[in-house]
Amino acid sequence: MRGAIPVGIPAEMTALSRLSSQLTELFHKPERCPANVGKPERLASIAGGAALVVAGVGRRSLPGALLALVGGLLIYRGTSGHCHLYDALGVDTRWMNDYGVPGNKGIKVTREIEVNRPPGELFYFWKKLSNLPKFMPHVVSVEKTSEKGSHWVVEGPGGTKVEWDAEIINEHPGEMIAWRSLPGAEVESAGTVRFESRNGGASTHLRVTLQYHPPAGRAGATVAGILGESPESQLSRDLAVFKDMMESDGDGERSA
Repeated sequence: MRGAIPVGIPAEMTALSRLSSQLTELFHKPERCPANVGKPERLASIAGGAALVVAGVGRRSLPGALLALVGGLLIYRGTSGHCHLYDALGVDTRWMNDYGVPGNKGIKVTREIEVNRPPGELFYFWKKLSNLPKFMPHVVSVEKTSEKGSHWVVEGPGGTKVEWDAEIINEHPGEMIAWRSLPGAEVESAGTVRFESRNGGASTHLRVTLQYHPPAGRAGATVAGILGESPESQLSRDLAVFKDMMESDGDGERSA
């Protein structure tokens, strides 16, 4: 019938209005949206969003406008580096995409543990990387070289030592800290620690991920010797020592 309004139009208009409001709010309040998307994802979002905008505008219809708005949201994701879904899930892919050990190379280990200390306290202990030798026996020293830079020395079987430089590449106080070795380092490595509040902030669920790509030769043999046949067991033992140390009283370790 001429002049009749398609049944689907009201629903589409509602969705269009919601997306328009959301997009307007996002662009006018960028301070509420910290970056949590890595560079490759951002570039893909911009490219995909631009394609949707072009396709949507070309349709010259309400569904086309809806498609264009979705494209606009993707472009926003790419230009701002913020993803609301990642925010809700506590995901941050910036360091994973830009700085980690390439691809799935090397050894990757993840372990979790509950520690009866506040997240902020544990975060600042880990941020001071020179504390790591206190509970990781194979780490001889981690010396601060700049605001975010550090020099690592680890020791393997027979006293063989390997050294490399690293930098902190992402941190959110009380929530997460991540570091990686610098380009050209003798050992490619990366690590991240997440601190999740438990029991009203009285305790912390700690999630530690370490990744190494041992090279050939002496350095590789040293790292392989440190990790042994079970890197998971090694990290579990280290975290058990960390837990005991942080929960103990009167030794001054917690404020180190």
